[in-house]
Formats: sequence, C-alpha cells, structure tokens
Amino acid sequence: MSGVFRWPTRASLFALQPLAAGVLLATSGGSFAEEVAPATPAASQEAKLGTVTVNARRREETAQSVPTPISVLDSETLETQRIYRVQDLQQLVPSTNVAYVHARQSSISIRGLGNNPASDGLEGSVGIYLDNVYLGRPGMAVFDLLDVEQLEVLRGPQGTLFGKNTTAGVLNITTRKPTFHQEGSVQSSLGEDGYWQTQGSFSGPLTDTLAGRISAYHTEDDGYVKNIYNGHDLNGGQRQGFRTQLLFKPDDNFNLRWIGEYNEEDSDNGILSLYSTGPTINGVNRYESLAAQAGATLVSGKDRKVNFDADQRVTVFQGGTSVEANWTLPNDFTLTSISAYRWWDFTPRNDDGLNVPVFSSAGVSVRDKQYSQEIRLASPTGGFFDYVLGAYYFKQDLDNKSFTYYGAQADIWNITPAGALANVNTLGNGHIDTDSYALFGQATWHLTERLDFTAGVRGTYEEKNAWVTRDAPVGGAAVTGAAAAARQGRVGAYDSGDLSQYSFSPSGLLSLSYRFTDQLLGYASLTHGEKSGGVNLTVGAAPRLGTDSLLVGTERANNAELGLKSTWFDDRLQFNTNLFWTEVHGYQANVYDQVNRVQYLANAGSVRSRGLEFEATALPVRGLTLDFNGSWNDVRYTEYDDAPCPPEVSLANAAATCDLSGHQVVGASKYIANLNGQYKWQLAEHIEPYVTASYAFRSKAVGTIDDSEYGQIPSYAIVNLSTGVRLDQGDGVLDLSLWVKNAGDKTYFTSLWNSANGGYAGVLGTPRTVGATARYDF
Repeated sequence: MSGVFRWPTRASLFALQPLAAGVLLATSGGSFAEEVAPATPAASQEAKLGTVTVNARRREETAQSVPTPISVLDSETLETQRIYRVQDLQQLVPSTNVAYVHARQSSISIRGLGNNPASDGLEGSVGIYLDNVYLGRPGMAVFDLLDVEQLEVLRGPQGTLFGKNTTAGVLNITTRKPTFHQEGSVQSSLGEDGYWQTQGSFSGPLTDTLAGRISAYHTEDDGYVKNIYNGHDLNGGQRQGFRTQLLFKPDDNFNLRWIGEYNEEDSDNGILSLYSTGPTINGVNRYESLAAQAGATLVSGKDRKVNFDADQRVTVFQGGTSVEANWTLPNDFTLTSISAYRWWDFTPRNDDGLNVPVFSSAGVSVRDKQYSQEIRLASPTGGFFDYVLGAYYFKQDLDNKSFTYYGAQADIWNITPAGALANVNTLGNGHIDTDSYALFGQATWHLTERLDFTAGVRGTYEEKNAWVTRDAPVGGAAVTGAAAAARQGRVGAYDSGDLSQYSFSPSGLLSLSYRFTDQLLGYASLTHGEKSGGVNLTVGAAPRLGTDSLLVGTERANNAELGLKSTWFDDRLQFNTNLFWTEVHGYQANVYDQVNRVQYLANAGSVRSRGLEFEATALPVRGLTLDFNGSWNDVRYTEYDDAPCPPEVSLANAAATCDLSGHQVVGASKYIANLNGQYKWQLAEHIEPYVTASYAFRSKAVGTIDDSEYGQIPSYAIVNLSTGVRLDQGDGVLDLSLWVKNAGDKTYFTSLWNSANGGYAGVLGTPRTVGATARYDF
C-alpha cells in the first residue's frame, strides 16, 4: 500500500549521500512515504511529501483526494513517537480524546462526542475497526498496537459505508499483510517502573500462491501509583498476544486473507486516585467527615498515591478470527466478503478507594461474543460514475455479572442505618442479544474533470432483547425497620423482565468536492448519522426510577462540513483545514444517581459541536520533518433540563435535578495542539542518527457530566523526546534509541469520575519515563 513507511533497506538508506544517485523522500509524521528518486540536477535532491493511501470510502484512494477530515498515522510515526496503545493516540491527532480506566471503562470521543463508557448494552459513538472488522466493545482495542500498517481517524458521522452507524467518527486500524518476500522485525524496550516490551514479526512465502505472517508481543511494567497501605505499585501488569495470518493469492483476480489473533492482560489497572473531596457545606466536608468516622486515612492522588486495603485486579482474555476474500470480476468490478468472529472476557476486582472495609471488591465482569458478515461490490473507477454497494450483518451475545461485597464500614460510608449494608453481598446478572442488518450504497458522479458529487445512504435495522436481574442480598446481620428498608432499596432483589428494542436507523451523505488545482481540493458535505439505543445491563437506579431508566434511546447527529486539502511549495508543505457544525439529539451520556450511588447511561438532551481543525506537515530543510495539528472545539448541551446536579446542590437535596443547557460537554477540551518533529542526517555511509520531539497540549475540560467546580480537569501539556541511530548491518537495519516520555514529569488527570459523598476520583497520566529501544529489521 503506497504512502506507508517501510524501514529502509541497505540499498535505499545507507547509499544515500548528499551527492548520491537518489534521495530519501519523506520521513516521519504519518503522511509520508519513502521513495528513491532517479538522479537529476539539484531540484531532485529535495525531499517531497509522499502519497498516503486510505480506505475511508471502502476503496483505495489517496488521502488528499478524499473529501472528508481524516488523520493518518503510519507505522513509522507510531514507532518514532512511541505510541503503542490506542489510549495514547490523542497525543498525535486533533479533536480526539480517549477516556481509559481499564478495558471495560474505556471510550473514544471525537469532537467532544462519545464520552459514554461502560454500558455493556450499548455501542460507542465512535466506531472502531480492526482489519475491516467492527469491534463491538471499545475494550477490544485496548491491547498493544502490534505490527500495525497504519491508523486512520475519520471525524464526523461515518455510517454510510462503515459496518455500524457512528455519530462521531471512526478509528480504522490496519495491520500488515503477509508478503511474498521474506521480511521480519524484532524489537525490545526497557524503561523505568519495570517497563519491558518485546515485539516480533516474520513474513514470507509458503508456496508460490500462499504467504504467511506471524507477530507476537509481551509487555509488562510495575505501575506508577504507590499504594501506601502495603507499599505496592499499582496501574501496571502484563499484556501479551499474537496474530497469525495466511494470504492466498492464486492469481491477480482473487486473494483471500485469514487472520487469527489472541490477546490477554493480567494487571492492576483501573486505579482511580482521589482528585477532590468535593464541596464544604455549612462548614462540613461530607467526604472527609465520613472517611474520618470510618477510620480512613485519605491521600491525594495528585501525589500519585492511593491508600487501598483490598486487591485491585483486571484480567482480560480475547481473540478472534476473520476471513476477507476479494474477487476482481469482469469489467473490473470488485467483490469483497468479510466474515468474522470475536470474543472478549473481562473480569475486574476493584477496591473502594479507602483503607477501611467499605467493600472488599466490586465490579462488573463481561463475557461477549460477536459475529459479523459484510459483502461489498465496488464498481470500476475512471468513468463518469462509480459506486460501492453492500450488505452487513452483526450479531452480539453478551452476558455480564455485577457484584459488590460490602465490608464492616459500609453503613458509615453509605449513610445507611446500622446493619443495612455491613458485610452484605449482592450479585446481579444482565444479558443482551443484538441482531443488526444493514443495506448501504454510496456513489460519486464526476460532473466535470474537477467537480465531483457524492451521495450515500444506509438503512440499519436492529433488534435488541435483554433482561437484568439482581439476586436477594446474602450475608450481614438480620435487620428490621429502617435498616431492612435501606437494604431492600439499595441491594434488594430485582427482575426487569424481558426488555426489547426495535429500531430503524438511517444514515445519509451529500458531498461536493472541487479540485481548484492539482494541489488544492475544496469540499462541502452534509451528513446524517444515527446510533441505535441500548440497555443498561446493571440494575442501577431502576428500583427507584423504574424500568424505563434501563433503556437508552437512539442518538441522532446532523453534520455540516467545509474543508480544504492542499499541497504547496513543490510538495514540501501539506496543509488541510476544515470547519464543522454538528447537532446531536438524544445524546447518550453517563449520569450519576446520588441516591443509589450508581452511574448509568441516559439520553442527555441535545448537543451542539462546532469548531475548526487543521493539520500541517512540512519539510523545511533536508532531513527535517515537522507536523503540527490542532483544533478549536466548542461542544455544549443546547438542551439538558433534567440533568444530574453537582454535589454543591445534590448533597443538600439528593432528588434535585439541574438545567445544564449551555454547559460544556464532559471531557471535551476546547483547544488541542500537537507538534511533532524529527531531524535525521547521514553521518557516514552506514550511519543515520536522528532526534525527535513532540509536544501535546490540551486545554481544561469538564470532568463529569454534572459540571461541578470540584470536578474540572486542568489544562496540561506533555513533552516526549528521543534520539537514536540506524545502522546498516549488511542483511538488515539496526535501530538503537534512547527516549523519555513526559519529560517534564507533569502530573495530570486524563478523566474524572464521581465518587460517593461528593468526591471525585480520576485516572492519572503516566509520569516521566526514561527508556531505551533496540530494533532490528531484516
């Protein structure tokens, strides 16, 4: 695939001298390819931007010719910037935020839309695809980015061509295919806090028509949050996995790619550190007062410390297989079939955040299986009219189990009568079956040599059948009166009965693009996207608010886009920019019930997201590549009357509701800026040193949906640095580097969560980490 960096071979890299026969065209930054140009006079000695190929419209096209905002990160960019996890992508692209606690509590938002994690009965607003397969749970993408070819981040509704309707955008992950020539790579990194990562891959022919590829990784670290209760480090653990592939290509008219993969995690991720104890009302801070009554000692998470008396653990086992077949039919039509199966098992063990036994463990374990089948027909290109047609089927079978094992101090912390919750255990179960069917089509009319009109439509019908139950509580002392009533209200038996949702969700696209010159493309588009509703698969507030609180309605988005894509100065500068305006109705967001102290998803009224995005890549001098991107995003609730109140209000009246119309949406920084640079030069015939630097800034953001002044995420900036050298070893290239992440050792929070009694806990970003990497490509 053109436009994707390949690690240099001896012939291409180490033969490059200022007066050599060729030059290295393009370097890092996610937008360049490496090519060697034939020798010509001085003009040819200048590096130029390469071509990046994407699959944003379900056919291979150059990124600069696709009239939609899209960021592309190739394998070299991910390696250069030490990006090995999906949750770090926000340091490289505009308008993107990844909220991550652990594999279940994770979500991706684009343009402020999509901060809705941890609802097992609902898909995310941002669709995630791995090798053309939709991932039904965001946590399915929370593993090391192994042997990745490139990542594409598409912004705005993308439901017309992608397998599930999405209202905010798409993350499209493409891994390297098997090759009919031998190639391989091994890499090992060591760093502070016990960090150790090893990756390897090998590809080559098995026969004249069959090629294979195998990739594997192992990562471990000790963690960077100190538990002063026992001296242990938390927020670390082990991850490992592998991917095997076969590519069958008997001729130019047919190819079949089989992928099988497995990933697992055993960690103590999921640490929520104390961010704020909330408001002081009438001289009393409830969080601090009740903690003292329970005998707890509080520590500030801003010191990267916690005080937990119970275990914190997360285990994840997941895998999948897919088969993609492509036929070239008569008259150059292309028929594609993608069949896939995936499974995901998640089991947590969470502490209560205190060093006294409020509860010894709580969480939700999940067992998920999904099946999908997609068929597409793409017409040939080059004429007046071309199109893509298809059909899609998705089935999900998910079960979860919620559990809380209360301790002796539960009643003090929960302000319940003595004996109501102390030493009580509660278990619940949820189940959902999803069947989704879709027909879609998108066509482009080339009205003139420079003017294109594109229209697309998708119709999706979904059936969701679910139930939620909770067993009668066990354990604890026999109670009567107020204590018995409190126990029944908080953890009493519950059965939702059968819950069903049937929905038809249309998506549409209208777009005009005009190529003013060969280097300047302008476009305008209108899109409509819908994401079906779902079911909260834990009891939550249902006993108090009724069964309807378990149901989440459809989310609908209308988006207008105006943009330019351009290349300047003899292909040495690329500059893309766009304006957008999105109106979302029935926005699905996380809310917190102060009475039952539970979080659940609901339709949070209407939202408006508007802003400006830009991406620039420049080659100012030979060997130097600069990438600069950023966004201004104003995303607010335009109508949210019945919203949860901040603790400044709710602690005085737990049943109160507030009007959050006009407030910023949770997790959406108004300003984002990312600057990345790399400089490399030829020291000798076989030696290429390099230095890289990156700066990622995010302005302040609302931490939780109630928009409390005690739950605001401050602005922060992260600086990453590295230096290294690439050496020709005759039969391969050796890359040795030293790096530091978060060079300023900035303490920052990436997301916040409501805690009991008006407090807030959050997820800490990684501290300064120094390390070294050795990589050998052959």
